[in-house]
Amino acid sequence: MNDVSAEGSAPPRRTWRQALSLYAKPASLRMLVLGFSAGLPLLLVLGTLSFRLREAGIDRSTIGYLSWVGLAYGFKWVWAPLVDRMPLPWLTTRLGRRRSWLLLAQVMIALGLVGMAINDPAQLLSPLVWCALAVAFGSATQDIALDAYRIESAGSDAQAALAAVYQTGYRLAMIWAGAGVLWIAARAQGAEVAGYAHAAWQTAYLAMAVSLLPGMLTVLLSPEPAPRPVPAARSVGEWLQGALLDPFADFWRRYRWQAVLVLALIAVYRISDVVMGIMANPFYVDMGFSKDEVAAVTKVYGVVMTLVGAFVGGLLSSRLGVMRVLMLGAVLSAASNLLFAWLSGVGHDVTSLIFVVSADNLASGIASAAFIAYLSSLTNISYSASQYALLSSMMLLLPKFIAGFSGDYVNAHGYEAFFQATAWLGAPVLVLVWLAGRVVPRAQGQRSVDSRSSRE
Repeated sequence: MNDVSAEGSAPPRRTWRQALSLYAKPASLRMLVLGFSAGLPLLLVLGTLSFRLREAGIDRSTIGYLSWVGLAYGFKWVWAPLVDRMPLPWLTTRLGRRRSWLLLAQVMIALGLVGMAINDPAQLLSPLVWCALAVAFGSATQDIALDAYRIESAGSDAQAALAAVYQTGYRLAMIWAGAGVLWIAARAQGAEVAGYAHAAWQTAYLAMAVSLLPGMLTVLLSPEPAPRPVPAARSVGEWLQGALLDPFADFWRRYRWQAVLVLALIAVYRISDVVMGIMANPFYVDMGFSKDEVAAVTKVYGVVMTLVGAFVGGLLSSRLGVMRVLMLGAVLSAASNLLFAWLSGVGHDVTSLIFVVSADNLASGIASAAFIAYLSSLTNISYSASQYALLSSMMLLLPKFIAGFSGDYVNAHGYEAFFQATAWLGAPVLVLVWLAGRVVPRAQGQRSVDSRSSRE
């Protein structure tokens, strides 16, 4: 499997020291904090929320359907052109196009989390769902602006390192939004109170809203990427042409029929992880694991293996090429789901939980770092926000839709059969990665040529 540069030739091999030095640059350090802000909301409207809902007595089928809140991430390409082109009153003149949208999205997320903290799903579910939708919409908007900021902040030779650092911050936030929120809720509830306690979850979600402050501060203190010129539109139709149609037409023009293969790979690459993840927390609750046990395992072992996975994934991508690591990540992601099937037969055993969570986080970190670098390599810098939003949205649409039925599948067949089925979902991914590694690189040579022509 051969990686190629934007010019169609093999990229120069870095020494290990050169690859490591990319992680110490200021852009990488900023991306660590911003990656944390990006990763924080996801579990709070999906994974951790499913733990909270299951503990509150909400049935598994309802929890599965509520995972469709996450489809907001799958449709973010719809408003991505607005984030890419439209200035915000007052904010854009002071912060720039990318940072103004980042700050607005972070404020929206924080307000939505406060709403989720206040509303009790055991009493009335719908207000919490609406607040979760607001968080998901704000989070998806933050992703659009942040992906464009990351791509425009450094050259293509540094994107793998930025992706790995971004993924490290992202995964740390997911640990905080998963293990941290459970730990806070358990401390607020106290050992003397068993079962569901709304006040404990309220405290935990308010703490998550406060956790967005470092990201907001980073946005305010970070430099805006050099603004690229946006041609003045003479009419609404011309503006829509430039904002909505041109980014997608450019992608199809550069990849032609290979675009179908690229989009197919993107659509299914994370399917095993996404479909399985919706039922992971209900599984922990049904297996009898307490909030403290789940928090302790994911906080300690999950953090370590996530850091190792993201770092190894980025380092190997820089050293060996993205496509090789993409294949490795696909294999590991599917295989780690089989460990959950094994755990369902073991039952309530903390040692086994440690092993399974560690392996799952290691696999996910490696796969995610390589996948982000792969998506970044496909974009044209002239349409970075729109094209990256389209590609990353494709990653979630099919998996999130299928995940909505995960509760029904578990109710009908049990957890062991469910986890085995999610592992088999990863089989087509291996074929698509193999094909993309051999067919698509022939189209990559056109990328830089079209990128230059689109700017001229």
